[in-house]
Amino acid sequence: MFDELLKTMKENISTVRSLIQTNEKLRDILFGRESTSENNENEFLDLTSLKTTVPKIEDWRVYDHCSVVTRLYAIYENFVESLIKDWIIELPNLISSYLDLPEVIRGTHQIGVANLLLELKKKKNRYEHLSIDLVIRGLYFGHSSINNQYDLIPDAFLFHDQNLRKDALQKLFAEVGISEAWKWIEQHRSIKFFVEETLANENTAEGELKELIDYRNEAAHGAIIDNVLGYKKLLDLCDFIEALCQALTELVIYHILERQKSIRKVKDIGKITEWFKKPKAGVAKIINANLSVGDRVFLVDLNKSYCQVVKIESIRLNNISQEKISITLETEVGLKFDQDARNDVRLYIDVTST
Repeated sequence: MFDELLKTMKENISTVRSLIQTNEKLRDILFGRESTSENNENEFLDLTSLKTTVPKIEDWRVYDHCSVVTRLYAIYENFVESLIKDWIIELPNLISSYLDLPEVIRGTHQIGVANLLLELKKKKNRYEHLSIDLVIRGLYFGHSSINNQYDLIPDAFLFHDQNLRKDALQKLFAEVGISEAWKWIEQHRSIKFFVEETLANENTAEGELKELIDYRNEAAHGAIIDNVLGYKKLLDLCDFIEALCQALTELVIYHILERQKSIRKVKDIGKITEWFKKPKAGVAKIINANLSVGDRVFLVDLNKSYCQVVKIESIRLNNISQEKISITLETEVGLKFDQDARNDVRLYIDVTST
């Protein structure tokens, strides 16, 4: 679920990291880091010819700063919009009738359709993949209940004229039926780790996002850059955006699971009561479930902003390894996953594939 979206985001950020690191190493070579071996000395001598073409070191750092903050914000904004698009596309599978959609979603959709019709009249290339018929079809089908089918145009939900700071981000998610997004973000394990370990609690997630956007706006609008971010800070921003995107992904997965639970596509089968980090294994109290090695399980804890997908690598019942089990009454089961987990998380399974 959202694996490809997450993969693309991480690859893009990895590229940014690599460029930061490569440029830093080139500067070290060209502007004074001494070699430590004969091979390094030869490499150093070859690369000194680059000095005739490279910019001044201060100017180079300014360009690093501007390119990184601009690209990181673009990765973040594109990720958020793609995540919301996927959520909107999934909604008809979760709520069968348009009129049963939360009022806030229907309201956003209706205003968005009106905005799209205005944009189509301007013939903007951004919306050349849309037609008037396509834009109004979902709204018409939803209200007329034809065949009890409807679809939603994701573009109708993505009108925003502000950078996605905390409030704008929360508003964008609230308008598609996902409330309190920032509360989830602040409590997410990756964000908490970043704030506590990387920032040493000297800034907040909200403050870090605001700083990135302020830097990006300065870079994009041609302002004089008199506060150039260093090598470590640029890498820290990469880590922050990656953690933020991970938190938002788990938020959307959680809301999908809750909807699926209400229509009995997934069910809660118990919770982990003991967890051991090193073997990535623990004990869970399971009830009314069939489990097999290789199955995917969703681990959920709303209070701690935790929602991840894991794969079962082994099952033990009464201390005996099993390939599959069928549980009716509540039973303690040993489970090993392909990822780390924690105590007290709920276990959900997909019942449509069983």
